[in-house]
Amino acid sequence: MRSDVIHTLFVANRGEIACRIFRTCRDLGITTVAVYSDADADALHVREADLAVRLPGAAPADTYLRGDLVVAAARAAGADAVHPGYGFLSENAAFAAAVQDAGLVWVGPPVKAIELMASKTRAKELMAGAGVPLLAPVDPATAGPDDLPLLLKAAAGGGGRGMRIVRELDALPGELLAAAAEAASAFGDGEVFAEPYVERGRHVEVQVMADAHDTVWALGTRDCSLQRRHQKVIEEAPAPGLDEALRTRLHEAAVAAARAVGYRGAGTVEFLVSAEGRPYFLEMNTRLQVEHPVTEAVFGLDLVALQLRVAEGEPLPSPEPPQPSGHAVEARLYAEDPARDWQPQTGALLTLEVPEGPGLRLDTGYTGGDTIGVHYDPMIAKVIAHAPTRTEAVRLLARALERARVHGPVTNRDLLVRSLRHPDFAAARLDTGFYDRHLADLTAPGAGDPATAALAATLAEAVRGPEAVRGAEAVRGAEAVRPTRPGGPAPARFGAWRNVPSQPQRKRYRSEPDGTEHEVAYRTPRTGVPEPHETPGTRVLTATPDRVTLEVDGVTRHFAVTTHADRVHVDAADASYTFTALPRFTDPATHTAPGSLLAPMPGTVVRLAEGLAAGVTVEAGQPLIWLEAMKMEHRILAPASGTLTALHAAPGHQVEVGALLAVVQEDPAATPVPVPVPEETA
Repeated sequence: MRSDVIHTLFVANRGEIACRIFRTCRDLGITTVAVYSDADADALHVREADLAVRLPGAAPADTYLRGDLVVAAARAAGADAVHPGYGFLSENAAFAAAVQDAGLVWVGPPVKAIELMASKTRAKELMAGAGVPLLAPVDPATAGPDDLPLLLKAAAGGGGRGMRIVRELDALPGELLAAAAEAASAFGDGEVFAEPYVERGRHVEVQVMADAHDTVWALGTRDCSLQRRHQKVIEEAPAPGLDEALRTRLHEAAVAAARAVGYRGAGTVEFLVSAEGRPYFLEMNTRLQVEHPVTEAVFGLDLVALQLRVAEGEPLPSPEPPQPSGHAVEARLYAEDPARDWQPQTGALLTLEVPEGPGLRLDTGYTGGDTIGVHYDPMIAKVIAHAPTRTEAVRLLARALERARVHGPVTNRDLLVRSLRHPDFAAARLDTGFYDRHLADLTAPGAGDPATAALAATLAEAVRGPEAVRGAEAVRGAEAVRPTRPGGPAPARFGAWRNVPSQPQRKRYRSEPDGTEHEVAYRTPRTGVPEPHETPGTRVLTATPDRVTLEVDGVTRHFAVTTHADRVHVDAADASYTFTALPRFTDPATHTAPGSLLAPMPGTVVRLAEGLAAGVTVEAGQPLIWLEAMKMEHRILAPASGTLTALHAAPGHQVEVGALLAVVQEDPAATPVPVPVPEETA
């Protein structure tokens, strides 16, 4: 038996990618080993693995990024190979070397290839020698007006960290310092370089797969232009709108890049394509990409299975890749609020149900009942659709997302559906500025009918009402229903209102996350079936505690209703709604003092503005506090010019959403400057 055959695979990662790798391992008969932090003790990837090893701690720096602990865990579990997934240590050459030094098979490219591509500046020098098209670098020290706009990038970076667009020369020195500081914090390397910023450029990449027998496949193109903060949101294969000459040039350049570094395994060569159709090398990712499923769908391949095959020393199945078929589109479902500066969200994911069917695929690291925490990336799942044409694939994906039931934290689901149906996307007018131009329209209130959804929620609760009333009466006993005379009837009283079923009842809800309030009136006649009051044109067909069917202006509409504590989720055929049930009578609420700066999400205070202390003077828009949450850094800005009267934040503090960080007392003589609060900087 060959010594490099993989029997037990250790996945040095978590969440969705770990689950995805395990799926292939099950198909191949390979035993799986998960690794997990304390924050992931009950995570899906731990539940799905055959074996699991705990790394004490919660922060990535103490767990998933500790190469020494990860290698020790793999050996302790008896693994004979390590797959790094993507992110964390997947492009860390020292970790790859440590895995091999421990006598384990590394499911990835050669250490030398990782080293050569680890620095974007060194990679560009190597690609220039291989004839790969490049953007000419710009020396920031000698940059002039003709060089603008510039893009500053971290040499060792990724995921948008350490990246800045500079449009004015006066801003260049400050942005260089900020980019270098962020790069040093995120990657331990503060090197930053500059290159021309290509307006309305497209992000197009080529998937490569290479073996140790001199075969390199170029597996088509992917378009990943729809990005927020330089991080991908929607990807598709093949990249639409490219002529055959450009596709051929991209394939040839990607193969040349892979051969230049002696590449093996799965990798991605990324390009920026200008509006004029000129390609420029960006970087090579020496790992599997998040968006790899669209390539798998189009080529009918399992890239993870091919990675394992190559790692075992086997050749690729044929000298040439299979022929592509159809079109595939992937959408990343994030726990974030696009309308509020893409703020990541946390909390219990109560329900996650995505329709199944031909051409649809779901890759996720969560199930309903799991918790989305603060320590890791906010991606919940990837939904992929494959169909014979782009139009069919986009339509299939949009409808699957629309029909999905996702209850819990705010997500970008509605944004994804609207993006897929946007005229520019439908016409393949794609570039990395898509969300800069269209975000306001894509996050504006939709054309749905939240009032009718609130009515459905009310009717479902009304059907549950009799049981609730009987339960309350059993608890309250004589206090719940007190006759006025022995044996005489009396109306039931609950709190301050009379329960008279024949009279209209009212229920109040607040829509989430926009805060719009809805008041619904209904009656329960002697038939016992609740009916809407003051809602002409609407008739109740059926009503149960979890499903309501209404006839609205002659059209039958179905609503699935799910209640979790005071939250009510209503899923209709064309939209989903989340409501918070409000008390019948408004209770007095405490109000935060003017000028209070509250944490917009759970996170860690990473730094304060220099010299920040109670009593100092601040200016409107001045960054005061930096929070880090879910792999992103956020600035908390002064809402007005004035005096900092209280400071409750300190570096290293863990804070919950809504925690009071500081208080700024406004100076009435100062001219207020409107600023966004907070601003995410990564």
